[in-house]
Amino acid sequence: MIRLPIQDGIYHYRSSTPQISMHRRQFLRFLTGFGTGAIASFGSRGWVARSLAATPNSKRLVLLFLRGGIDGLSVVVPHGETDYYQARPAIALPQPDKDGGVLDLDGQFGLHPSLASLLPLWEQGTLAFVHACGSADPTRSHFDAQHYLEVGTPGNKKTPDGWMNRLLGVLPGQTPVEAVSVGQSISPILSGSEPASNISLGRHAARKLPIDRDNVRTAFDRLYTDDDPLSVAYREGRTARDRLLKELEAEMEAANNGAPLPAGFAGDARQLAGLMARDPQIQLAFMDLGGWDTHVNQGSTRGILANRLKRLGEGVATLVESLGETYADTTIIVMSEFGRTVRENGNGGTDHGHGNVMWVSGGSVRGGKVYGTWPGLSEDELYEGRDLAVTTDFRDILAAILTSQFQLTSTQLNRVFPDYNFAGNFAID
Repeated sequence: MIRLPIQDGIYHYRSSTPQISMHRRQFLRFLTGFGTGAIASFGSRGWVARSLAATPNSKRLVLLFLRGGIDGLSVVVPHGETDYYQARPAIALPQPDKDGGVLDLDGQFGLHPSLASLLPLWEQGTLAFVHACGSADPTRSHFDAQHYLEVGTPGNKKTPDGWMNRLLGVLPGQTPVEAVSVGQSISPILSGSEPASNISLGRHAARKLPIDRDNVRTAFDRLYTDDDPLSVAYREGRTARDRLLKELEAEMEAANNGAPLPAGFAGDARQLAGLMARDPQIQLAFMDLGGWDTHVNQGSTRGILANRLKRLGEGVATLVESLGETYADTTIIVMSEFGRTVRENGNGGTDHGHGNVMWVSGGSVRGGKVYGTWPGLSEDELYEGRDLAVTTDFRDILAAILTSQFQLTSTQLNRVFPDYNFAGNFAID
């Protein structure tokens, strides 16, 4: 049996595998201090107000969706388990006392070293993780899994609207509220009957190459119609470019679902935070990032995943810093459609899995802890013999946050997440 420090009754044991048991009251205590949010919305039809007054200290919710299925076992690493290292001889993150090792969190789990920018939030007690979290639906399809998490009804493809849009319809208060989806279009999570708006951030958000403009393409097509080498080279080059663009678009649709890579995330986060800090009416915001489908050359301390995690962590840290005093009233959630396989594959990567880790950060979050019931990574504990099992439904976590922050009633909560039984899964202190 591996002995672990016992703090606030968090750690429990089963067999020889250390457990982390998240009691609902313990989880809600880490969400202390939330009050009633004052909610309305704005959308593509313009600013929509439900009253004339605005509350400068209204609660905020920012959700960051990582499209592609991030490897949660490389984000919050179970460095206390030998099964983790046996399953990943090439890509496992070293233990804290080794070169390039993880940043120890609690003796059992450690943070990927590329996420060092988040460690101050953990130490300040405003960042927490919920491990072995996810959807009960078994799909390993990117599109289906993302859809289920955004509409909030796993297994039901007929749900017409997103859970954040339904949230807009039930939030109490008389204050105008705006919901913002960052990107070229409204994401499914904010689609529905309640108005929301999308914005593009970054200097080059809508930038196209000159050759992509219709008038320029037409002019070049007319100019290079002959069979001379330059004309042939132009046509072949354009054909190749069109083909590659289609292939890239198909890949994005399959895994990233149109979400940008994290390279420019810090800049976008700074802009969004600035908007929210200046405008108290913006209370709900959604952003997504792609690039987490790491089937090949995932890497360990260094590599593709490490590079993207570094930019992700820096972006979240920038978001927090740029929110300023607004961070005290903000909750930031980071989630992905599913995790990755426990075992590495033959290409130095990981494949589509099941259980994952959810991040929760905010001024009123009781952080500095890893919550959730940890099922272990031994073969008889894996989901379908290959994946980290889901022991906490993502809706339980979201419901706890929404209930504490926005004081939703059980009736309102059931409208946000219909056909889900919360009885016994959450309680309010």
